[in-house]
Amino acid sequence: MTEEELKFFKTLLLEKKGQAHSDLEEFERVSRSDTAQESSEDRSAYSLHMADRGTDAMEREKNLLFAQREGSYIDYVDEALQRVDGGTYGVCRVCEGEIARNRLEAVPTATQCITCKSQADEKKSES
Repeated sequence: MTEEELKFFKTLLLEKKGQAHSDLEEFERVSRSDTAQESSEDRSAYSLHMADRGTDAMEREKNLLFAQREGSYIDYVDEALQRVDGGTYGVCRVCEGEIARNRLEAVPTATQCITCKSQADEKKSES
């Protein structure tokens, strides 16, 4: 991979990381506001219906799962940035061939070429 391509992908990865951090902050902000709202509702004269409490709990859990997913994605982006700096970005971990540029543009954190990834997915579906 050329220096210019590595710079392009490093910029792309940094943009993805910034967006993921923004999303993560938003999930945390929503979770904090939901928790604050719940504590103020606990002191109200009216109790919430059990179904409302269940819906609120489900929404909090969903936000937590999204936040965890964003955190994992940030880890993948950091690993990809390390590969860029180490000169191994764009190299398939399985066959050590080159990962196609269009695949890296679509999935900048990819560690396998499309052939190896397809084979791995087929093995998973057979199990």
